Amino acid sequence: MPKPTSDNLKWWVLITVIIGTFLGRLDQTIVNLALPKIITDFHVTVTAAGWIGTAYILANAVFVPIWGKLGDTIGRKRVYLIGFVIFLIGSVLAGLAWDLPSLITFRIIQAIAGSADYPTAMAILATTFPDQKNRSQALGIWSSVFGAAAVFGPLIGGPLIDSFGWRSVFLINLPVGIIGTFMALNFITESKLPERVVKFDWFGAGFLGVSLASLVLVLDQGTSWGWLSNYSLITYVVTLVSGVLFVLVERRHPEPIVDLKFFSNMVFVNTLINNFLVFMGLMGSIFLVPIFAQTFLGYDATQTGYLFIPMAIGLMAAAPFGATLVGKVKPGIVIGASTLVAAFGIYLFSFLDVRSTAIDIMVPLIVMASGLGFGMAQRTNAVAQSVDPSEIGVASSVLALVRNIAGAFGIALFGSLLNWAEVRNVLHISSFSQVYVHTAVNMETFTSLIILKAQVDAYALIYEIAATILFVGALAAFFIVVPDRKIDPELMMAE
Repeated sequence: MPKPTSDNLKWWVLITVIIGTFLGRLDQTIVNLALPKIITDFHVTVTAAGWIGTAYILANAVFVPIWGKLGDTIGRKRVYLIGFVIFLIGSVLAGLAWDLPSLITFRIIQAIAGSADYPTAMAILATTFPDQKNRSQALGIWSSVFGAAAVFGPLIGGPLIDSFGWRSVFLINLPVGIIGTFMALNFITESKLPERVVKFDWFGAGFLGVSLASLVLVLDQGTSWGWLSNYSLITYVVTLVSGVLFVLVERRHPEPIVDLKFFSNMVFVNTLINNFLVFMGLMGSIFLVPIFAQTFLGYDATQTGYLFIPMAIGLMAAAPFGATLVGKVKPGIVIGASTLVAAFGIYLFSFLDVRSTAIDIMVPLIVMASGLGFGMAQRTNAVAQSVDPSEIGVASSVLALVRNIAGAFGIALFGSLLNWAEVRNVLHISSFSQVYVHTAVNMETFTSLIILKAQVDAYALIYEIAATILFVGALAAFFIVVPDRKIDPELMMAE
């Protein structure tokens, strides 16, 4: 591959990290489609197979801040390549797994390695594009990959699994990953702070890891365990105690893995609040769309995947448009407005019923994705601009961490709310309904209609709650005032 000119180099860097990010995020969405085949091949229960996803989420959440700190200290390119290569090795091993425990182990390896991508990729782009306008455009394009991967996962995964089996969803990472690795070696320039004395915060990393692992675990398993069960109560205590110990360690360590001074930076805090509320509302409600389409509208998995194509188009079209607003409109206004549009898109889902068509699902998805998309560049850039250049990796890892926890929290919260709302609605509707002719057929029809009405109304309530959460997130965004800071890449280069 020829070496690009210096004028083009930065855009080749963008393409390179896009490949890595897309591959990692695609892997998270595509594996869910393979679960039925894995369950059949390994002769395991659905509950046992669920740990394939849970283990991945846990390991990913724990190691994101660790990789971010390592990238700032030993070099972003080095950490990016280490993570990427180990991710490919884990993918091949997962594709060759012989039973469920081996597959879970290899998924953990994938998750640990894959968590290096977000903080290092964002820091690499921030230093490659020192100009704020170009950086915002690059970050906006890169951020849109997250949504695109979530959409294209089902579209790519379905044909792969049907044609080549479930192992293909892991093995496909290898050829694409080899190209991405070669590009990273050629195009990405190393960056770190050579004058910094590296004293890695192992105790802080350990306490943070335990706290995050227990928190994500209860968010993922709380519905099946019961939120007040002994298992859940133990995880609450572990989360709290290890979290307190983490804070105590960070206050005393000369180079904390997460500098607590970030949280005195109101730009950073308001951006995190907006991101948490947005991703909690979006992830918590959007994951219910395929369930609704397949349960009440009769769509199969492939047809459901097609519903999300317009969402991907809207997201990828809106992200570059939002980047053009940098320097023209205040970031807080763009982020707030984008969140409001996304909230409106979510609210439109509350009108779904059993007579809804594909258009009735596609339109809210397009509106929601467009709103999310044109604020992506400003959200990501706000974090990069609000912290010292030497801490972009750690700051971006905190942002990734908040998004992951928000998504897990949203899914857990709305899953529980949906169950509660269905029960409440059944009781409410039953109290105002009656049957005049008590035959077996009439009573069965009567009961079925009440349950159907209760379920559909429960989905409507969930989407109304999600829209309200995003509306609150929009209010937080209007308080974001991003400083105008140009990053000098010379200060970030290794000797």
